Amino acid sequence: MLTDLRQFLETLLLAVAALLPIVNPLGGAPIYLAKTSDLSPEAHTELSRRVAINCFMLLLVSTFIGAYVLDFFGLSIPAVQVAGGAVVCAIGWNLLNAPDQSPVAAQDAVRASTPADLARRAFYPLTMPLTVGPGAISVAITLGANQPADVRALIATSLGHIAGISIVVLIVFVCYRYADPILRKLGDVGTAIVTRLTAFILLCIGVQILWNGIAGLAKTLTGLGTG
Repeated sequence: MLTDLRQFLETLLLAVAALLPIVNPLGGAPIYLAKTSDLSPEAHTELSRRVAINCFMLLLVSTFIGAYVLDFFGLSIPAVQVAGGAVVCAIGWNLLNAPDQSPVAAQDAVRASTPADLARRAFYPLTMPLTVGPGAISVAITLGANQPADVRALIATSLGHIAGISIVVLIVFVCYRYADPILRKLGDVGTAIVTRLTAFILLCIGVQILWNGIAGLAKTLTGLGTG
């Protein structure tokens, strides 16, 4: 029993420690706010809830069946990193050069918001790739790659993964739900500066993910060549 509990706690802490820095919900809050500046407070609450649920499902699927899905389609993690990194780069570049939205445009967009629109925006781009990008998916796949053979250890490990992912997703919800009041204290100028800086960091992260994927593919080709 104590062994199973220790296995659960170790898995939980490992999942949180591995996923939280790369998901980085606090750093993504300015980007989230910039992409949702046209929404009412009620829509913000609903959207942040949808994003949190999407993140939980995406990380859960990546952890438990991600490796099998990649094998089924004949894909590799470096290929996912290259494609995802390119998408992150594009989003970061667009946000970096996007003009500030006027209050009139925001009010018009609030009237046009519908549940279907919120559901669409919640998944792309707010859930993927801004929150759970190729880096987080790769980490989640790695966490679930080697499952123990013993049934009790497997149950403890699986519960630990679920609990760890739940903690990360809860932090995502809190950071996104209260992004507006947090950044409002910075004022318009401060928020604009933080948003631009975060967009630049997002662009750099996309470049790094893209480069990691290219390096991984290059190693694969080198291995095939020497083999």
